[in-house]
Amino acid sequence: MATFQLDIVTPEKTVYSGEIEHFQAPGVDGSFGVLARHQPMLAALGIGRVGFREADGTERTLAISGGFANVSGDGATILAEAAEFGDEIDIERARAARDRAQERLDNRTPDVDVERAQHALARSFMRLRVSGTE
Repeated sequence: MATFQLDIVTPEKTVYSGEIEHFQAPGVDGSFGVLARHQPMLAALGIGRVGFREADGTERTLAISGGFANVSGDGATILAEAAEFGDEIDIERARAARDRAQERLDNRTPDVDVERAQHALARSFMRLRVSGTE
């Protein structure tokens, strides 16, 4: 199968750079997949999983928290607010974030930013799923 270059970058670091066969990502309007020689496109990403198969057949999955995917004729770049492979996720921190967000939503006061709490809850759930703990 044909391969192409994938780079996954956050503001802090390059999370992944390598040759892959395909990837699947969480677009804000639904999940989408990309193979080698895909038409150029730019897509907004939501909270979710990015899964891909490396050139050697290894399947990899990471959690992302929004960003953009830029696909060109010779490769793709995912610019994400945050991106973590399952084995890099601090499970206790993710659980604490989930519990804090749930508490804010369950006990709303006028000063609670509901949209921000929902975003934090969704992100923590995704991190826990990708880590394999929930």
